[in-house]
Amino acid sequence: MESQVEVRLRLLLGPSIAIGPGKAELLRGIRETGSIAAAGRRMNMSYRRSWLLVRTMNTCFREPLVDAAKGGSGGGGARLTDAGLRVLVLYEEMERKARQSIAGEVAGLRAMMRDAPEE
Repeated sequence: MESQVEVRLRLLLGPSIAIGPGKAELLRGIRETGSIAAAGRRMNMSYRRSWLLVRTMNTCFREPLVDAAKGGSGGGGARLTDAGLRVLVLYEEMERKARQSIAGEVAGLRAMMRDAPEE
């Protein structure tokens, strides 16, 4: 059984990487946990680094991708905005299309590779 090809897209749509594999994973984590900190922890990423990535994404796009509420007695939280959800869907669709478009070349490379050693 052949393993799935991993495609890692990094889109430079200005001076910073607007979206790439790490930022997409962070968005998925925020969507699933409702927390920037929790999403970062799932990725073994510091709280500060998680917030920096969110800030970069929020400034790269016309509309913020993540809406965050400060913590405190009522607790904080974060959610993807409609724009954030759309960016994530578009990015995942680009990954899918990239995998499909290079399938023939990947098969050619696999045919040229040595077999993986058995463990």
